[in-house]
Amino acid sequence: MGALETRLRAVRERGEKAFAPYVTGGFPGVDAALLRALAAAGADAIEVGIPHSDPIMDGGVVQEASRIALEGGSHPRDVLATIAEAAVDVPVAVMTYANIVTRPGLESFCDDAAAAGVAGLIVPDLPVDEAAELEALAAARSMDLVLLAAPGTTPERYEAIGAAARGFVYCVATYGVTGARDVLATTAQEVVAAMRAYTDRPLLVGVGIAIPAQATAACAFADGVVVGSALMARLLAGDRAGLLELAAAFRSAVDEA
Repeated sequence: MGALETRLRAVRERGEKAFAPYVTGGFPGVDAALLRALAAAGADAIEVGIPHSDPIMDGGVVQEASRIALEGGSHPRDVLATIAEAAVDVPVAVMTYANIVTRPGLESFCDDAAAAGVAGLIVPDLPVDEAAELEALAAARSMDLVLLAAPGTTPERYEAIGAAARGFVYCVATYGVTGARDVLATTAQEVVAAMRAYTDRPLLVGVGIAIPAQATAACAFADGVVVGSALMARLLAGDRAGLLELAAAFRSAVDEA
């Protein structure tokens, strides 16, 4: 068990709920100071995206942030350098895609991530059937490979995800890509309920959590939430202070659950 799962289990054991904000690495303003500020705002873990030119899980906000980061010359090593510089006292997971991980080689990528202080890996387009090698390499470096569980998954696949996931299970709230939704989808609770039967790892809901009230609602049945697009929308608008204010509001909402 790595630092990511250890931290999230400790949160749950205290009877509390976890808040994990996401920001797109390489985007202007996503620097070591911002990661430290998110930790100070009460993040239990932080997700940092490594931009990819074909971010198939991401909606318009994160796609645009990734485009800007890539056009600005961001490289995976730059994102890892920011994480290393921040040296925050909460676990940091990187979220990216299989091409970014496999291009340098799984072992090389894991070495670089571990050297930067990364505690978890999230690779949405890596299916559970093909995750064993990366999971083993990550675990050997004390990193947790987080897997995703989505609506419409079969019980057999939920079971496989529950057995293989480390850190936490990323419970995708709704069909489709990331981005704000007007209401919390009912499928969020269905995914969490299904996963409870197959794992005791923390279950965090993400995708579509746009406002603090939705985070409170999700935490009524989940162990915490992941919030990304709502925060990055503020940064895309040039409102860094607003991003941090919203992060603090999500922290308060999670504490209310």
